[in-house]
Amino acid sequence: MRRPTHGPLPAAVSADDLVILFDAECVVCSGWVHFILRNDPKANLRIGAVQTETGRALLSYAGLNPDDVDTMLFVERGVPYSQSSAFLRAVRYLRFPWPLLTVGRVIPVFLRNWLYDRVAKNRYRLFGKKELCLIPSPAERARFLPD
Repeated sequence: MRRPTHGPLPAAVSADDLVILFDAECVVCSGWVHFILRNDPKANLRIGAVQTETGRALLSYAGLNPDDVDTMLFVERGVPYSQSSAFLRAVRYLRFPWPLLTVGRVIPVFLRNWLYDRVAKNRYRLFGKKELCLIPSPAERARFLPD
């Protein structure tokens, strides 16, 4: 869902950026980041961990608790989206056929977010937790937000 903004964007994020935040300790979230890196050849999306200072500032910007890492956040040119809406907006920037997933918008938001929340709340139990964080290659490093 689209979120109201609270204050200015963090300094590390410009008004034109497309930023997706992920939980760096979550196996499925890290898999999502690898998926983005493989399927975003134009490097449209910038990536940041919710555990970093910039990630926490973006959560606050979106009116979310910076200590709550149970939601995905996508900031599209200054407009924050969370939960299933974040996912559906982000896939629009990936190579074909992934933008076709946006047909999921026909499902009512309350149903999409209910399912999203069930997975998010149980992701460590379902998929595990990582002890080590994702280490991007030198070529990928420029796509990541600073800590």
